[in-house]
Amino acid sequence: MNEIITPELFQHLVQLAALELNPDEAEYLRKELNNQLKAIQDLEAIPLDKDTPVTSHGVPYTAEITPPLRDDTWIPDPAARDIMSQTPQSEDGYISVPDIPHIDL
Repeated sequence: MNEIITPELFQHLVQLAALELNPDEAEYLRKELNNQLKAIQDLEAIPLDKDTPVTSHGVPYTAEITPPLRDDTWIPDPAARDIMSQTPQSEDGYISVPDIPHIDL
């Protein structure tokens, strides 16, 4: 398998993402990313008829067999307060996160 993500490229991506990985973790993740890219290449290599729509599916979803949309009903979690008590910071029932300054590149 030709590796698309070289160790040098992976190190650059790790630095951009500000990740801290030990050498074993980095090599494992690099190999996994290459495996994912290989799987995508294998899928792209499957010959398709030119008339096959991009979003085709094995089962045609006609109006007759498509189930109706269900109501979007909110059901509150009974343990919401317990969950929120575990967050580092919260305000008015929402998780607070630090403001990340935007930098134009």
